[in-house]
Amino acid sequence: MKILVTGATGKVGSRLVPRMLAKGYDVSILVRDAAKASALAALGARVVTGDLYDTNTLPPAVEGMDAVIHLAALFRTFTDNEGIVKTNHAGTVALANASIAAGVKRFIFVSTGNVYGSGYRHPAKEDDVVNPNDPRAYSSSKIAAEQELLELHKNHGFDVRVLRSGFVYGDRDPHIDDIIPLLKKMKRHSGSRMHMVHHLDIAQALTLLLNTDGLNGEIFNIADDAPITLYELADSVGQAADAFDPAEGPITDPFEGIMDISKLRKKTGFRPLVPSYYVARDLDIL
Repeated sequence: MKILVTGATGKVGSRLVPRMLAKGYDVSILVRDAAKASALAALGARVVTGDLYDTNTLPPAVEGMDAVIHLAALFRTFTDNEGIVKTNHAGTVALANASIAAGVKRFIFVSTGNVYGSGYRHPAKEDDVVNPNDPRAYSSSKIAAEQELLELHKNHGFDVRVLRSGFVYGDRDPHIDDIIPLLKKMKRHSGSRMHMVHHLDIAQALTLLLNTDGLNGEIFNIADDAPITLYELADSVGQAADAFDPAEGPITDPFEGIMDISKLRKKTGFRPLVPSYYVARDLDIL
């Protein structure tokens, strides 16, 4: 199977692509700077230079591909809201349209659990209401992209699958180190839980979505089996003392940030290889 992966030099893509190559997939990667992809090229990835901002570079990238795994995104920590929307929404739709024109058979969009709000009174499910006017540009841009992709499925029969991911970590990824200093600034409660997912399970879920028929137009949550409190996460790296407001009150929504992953389990047979952060720590795969 010939696959195009976007965002291949990012935190998730740089760990996914070697695993896909090891499984025998013919992997091409869309990058803006070929020099940054030299390590992946050495492993066997075909490097295609292009940019989601430049729609003329997208048709050559998707030509001849069986599937696209779209990871490329600007994240919530960026302050360039216009760039976030342009990349996460407009860039995604442009890539999808190029894929339709090229006859790509399957398109997997990696979205985020941040599209969910609060007040559901249960772990967030794929059919729970999300707010397309969310003031957070990262979340609203992902929601807008999801909605347009699903319209392409509805109107053109385009085989789209959306994967809403928890907080990705592991494989010496600096995600945890990056977020701990932001917890106090974000006014996160020490008892709030974070639903995480290891890179091994991102790769497992994407492989299942690539190869399982009958999931066209579906959205799936992906996370582990044991969401961790932010206090425990900060404490595990020795930073709990400074990460939270000492005057914080009670938690208002114990389900905020928690996702229901039963749909992915039921429809694909997914079972987390790394069921909790503590398992990853004990196996030394953080």
